[in-house]
Amino acid sequence: MTTGNVLENCLREGFIDYNTKADSRYVPRIVTNNRAQKTKVLDTLVTQLSYCDEFYFSVAFITKSGIACLKDVLLEYKDRPVKGYILASQYLNFTEPDALRDLLTLQTYLCPPSSIELRMVTEDHGFHAKGYLFHLPNRTQENYTMILGSSNLTASALTTNQEWNVFFTSSKDGGLIRQMRSEFDMLWREAVPVDENWINAYERVYTCNRPRHTHLARMQTINPNAMQKEALQGLRQLRDQGADRGLLISATGTGKTYLSAFDVRIFQPKRFLFVVHRELIAKAARRSYETVWCNREDTGLLSGNQKDWNAPYLFCTIQTLSQPDVYTKFSPDSFDYIVVDEVHRAGAASYQRIFHYFKPRFWLGMTATPERSDDFDIYELFHHHIAYEIRLHQALAENMLVPFHYHGIADISVNGELLDESATIQDLTCEERVRHILYYSSYYGCDGNRLRCLIFCSRVEEARILAGLLQKHGRRAIALSGDSTPEMRDDAIRRLEGSPDTTPDYIEYILTRDIFNEGVDIPSIDQIIMLRPTQSAIIFVQQLGRGLRKFPHKRYLEVLDFIGNYKNNFLLPIALYGDRTYNKDDVRRTMSQNFLPGSTSVHFQDVVKEKIYEAINNRKWLADAQELKQSYKDLKYRLGRRPLMMDFVRLGDKDPYLYVKKSQSYFAYAQSIDKTPATLTEDHEAVLKLVSLELANGKRLEELWILQYLLSHPSLSISDFRAYIRHTCGYETSEKTIAGIENVLSLHFFTQTAQKKYRHIALVSLKEDQFVLTPQMKFLIKNSEFLTYLNDCLAYGIYQFHKQTDGQAYAGGFVRYGKYSRKDVSRLLNYKTNREGTLNGYAIVDDSDFETTGRRTCPIFVTYKKSDDISESTKYEDQFIAPGRFSWMTRSRVRLDSREVPKIQSPLTRKLLFVKKSDSEGTDFYYLGDLAVVAGPLQKEMTGNDGKTLPVVNFQFKLDVPVETRLYEYLTH
Repeated sequence: MTTGNVLENCLREGFIDYNTKADSRYVPRIVTNNRAQKTKVLDTLVTQLSYCDEFYFSVAFITKSGIACLKDVLLEYKDRPVKGYILASQYLNFTEPDALRDLLTLQTYLCPPSSIELRMVTEDHGFHAKGYLFHLPNRTQENYTMILGSSNLTASALTTNQEWNVFFTSSKDGGLIRQMRSEFDMLWREAVPVDENWINAYERVYTCNRPRHTHLARMQTINPNAMQKEALQGLRQLRDQGADRGLLISATGTGKTYLSAFDVRIFQPKRFLFVVHRELIAKAARRSYETVWCNREDTGLLSGNQKDWNAPYLFCTIQTLSQPDVYTKFSPDSFDYIVVDEVHRAGAASYQRIFHYFKPRFWLGMTATPERSDDFDIYELFHHHIAYEIRLHQALAENMLVPFHYHGIADISVNGELLDESATIQDLTCEERVRHILYYSSYYGCDGNRLRCLIFCSRVEEARILAGLLQKHGRRAIALSGDSTPEMRDDAIRRLEGSPDTTPDYIEYILTRDIFNEGVDIPSIDQIIMLRPTQSAIIFVQQLGRGLRKFPHKRYLEVLDFIGNYKNNFLLPIALYGDRTYNKDDVRRTMSQNFLPGSTSVHFQDVVKEKIYEAINNRKWLADAQELKQSYKDLKYRLGRRPLMMDFVRLGDKDPYLYVKKSQSYFAYAQSIDKTPATLTEDHEAVLKLVSLELANGKRLEELWILQYLLSHPSLSISDFRAYIRHTCGYETSEKTIAGIENVLSLHFFTQTAQKKYRHIALVSLKEDQFVLTPQMKFLIKNSEFLTYLNDCLAYGIYQFHKQTDGQAYAGGFVRYGKYSRKDVSRLLNYKTNREGTLNGYAIVDDSDFETTGRRTCPIFVTYKKSDDISESTKYEDQFIAPGRFSWMTRSRVRLDSREVPKIQSPLTRKLLFVKKSDSEGTDFYYLGDLAVVAGPLQKEMTGNDGKTLPVVNFQFKLDVPVETRLYEYLTH
């Protein structure tokens, strides 16, 4: 199909008939910021910038935050020739001078012939156009893509505002493209070239109009925000129910201290105690309370340096308070209300002394990370009373934190290999690495007038040496360690926060190893650099949180993560995207979707992305045995009982199917941990294994729903079952599917080995058009414990089915872009027995009544990236020609006159395409759709193991629906 034909089909789908199913990359569409659909205007903009060799921007407004969103993709132009032309406007003097400076500075990072030119339309013209034009080089025909609409080059317009833009593609001779180029060229000729002198002159005008730019000076209000209002209501409800304590789980920077002050104000205690682990935090909390409602003379400190014993409202450090000669100076009921900050530390002996001694009317515990590894049950300490919970990504979505731009940057290579965990201190502190760090730190910069950066290192010695080397490069840096005194830390923070005008000894960088993970408040931080492998998603989020607090004039945080060849790189998407399931497919999916709420963005360099996928693939389990066990215990602590599979789903924790894979059923895993007396027999456990391993993956709803229904009903008629499936899935259930379901539930589908494993216990039989439980199952479900776990497993499977079908087409037994094993395919195509051992690359399977139905199936399995160590005779040249076209080879030694060729060619043979990227992904394949032959068969040749040529037949297929863009890019690149 020619480029012209492709564009004609795209225009037909966009403007005439949406059923055309053209190449989704070029179909005209509305481009918006849609949180529900996880799309941003920025996504389309970045994609086009990634492929173009020229771009033309025409926008009314440019802000520094808008340029920050594009810095990753623009930096790629140092490696390939791209020319950019940006035309902006002086309209309303809204465009920021610093944004223009950033664009000029970009030029110094690009290598000729790449360049970005910038011109301004003066205020006399009232220029308000917004359009983005991209020239895409093509070997056969030049194309342009265009985005026209309402989005300016600002972070809010590209990520969060309600914007409407039209995206479309045209050949170079298209009338609309030619008209836009003509209009752009005319304005470009009349516009003023921008240089530093022009910016300086414009800045004086901009500064005079600064009061209009009130968004630059927003400060955090002391009125309760949305989270705080809900949390206050939760605390009020707890006390109304007679509770004497409550736990607040809230991401760093979401205003926990202010929240506690609001609640204490409501409570009106005669005496009040606020417990922290550092004097600096106690002083900050004291100031917050005085801002909300306390008089200065009513507050006091209790620390190593100050002891205001009689103050009604006392802010103290745990180190001082926990000393017996200190806390015994107070009677147990001295304080009506006690707040404990960072309460996840409460398992320590110092905290335990306080909790055992004091008897306030109400305890409030606050933490961002209740999940601990010390086996202390913090939930039990607070009687499982959770007043409110808000995690990082919800806080970002609610605009409670500043957005961040995360940059996954490849660390330096030593002897051709990226740094790894075994790197020497010499490698970590070499001159090349220092220059590497400074290059990116300078390029990404910050939102403020000067840099305030926190650097997390992997070793104390590394921090110390790097600080000295940064100083040699003229940068103001200091290293802190666990040996640094509180006074040294406080002084370093003062110098980091200070300005050159008021703090002559100001610094730009503080380098540490972990000591600032929590319990430090430096809201002005605008850049974070990570120079260590991520060993824990919790610690990553803690360190990220150091820079997410709101601060006047700070609109975003820059996060630079220098990533080597680390075994735990798979933790990065888990930490960044907040997917705590640790399910490999879910993690890959979030990586490809690359969506975070608000103006936050994530970008990995290609080599880094490859290392992350490699780390995911190389791990048998993303969560190791200890982590699975800890998650189980954490949830048990939280609930105050043994958790079920659906508890993990409800609370957004590990995918409970990981426990099934570990122990063959969730019950078996729970029993191995708790070792409590159980009432289940071997037959009970065999049925749980069967349902868990064969059905609970959610690949088909029918068996799950029939079983669930029959656990509480004596029978289910086929007509009622069909009506339910028609209502739920929107299709009619065939007789063959009914037979396939009966085969599975009666165990006839499974091999003899599998039937023996499941103790030959049939679950359901079909009698006179009625599904009924078998007598053995009727007996087994009399056990209430078994019934609980079976219902839970079925509920999980049904949940998984709906999760997989959400937003995707479900027809013919498969969810488009769902993942399936060969066993799954055998079951869903209703084969009488499991044929996973014989499907291999493909198999033509005749229906038993083919002569009457005229149908056969041919599932095709393709590993897109062939392993280097497979035999030459199986290195088939299977590849996409386009998202809707696939070129495929039969097995070797097949000729045009082979019996299977006409069967494959026949339109009566259902051909299904299943593709995985590589063998390292495991045994599951993405279902991409059904196929129709559009070219071939053609006789081809390939080389065998002995170097001789072997015959093979080539077909070209058309998919019923072109593969969606993100998955297509993942599979083919």
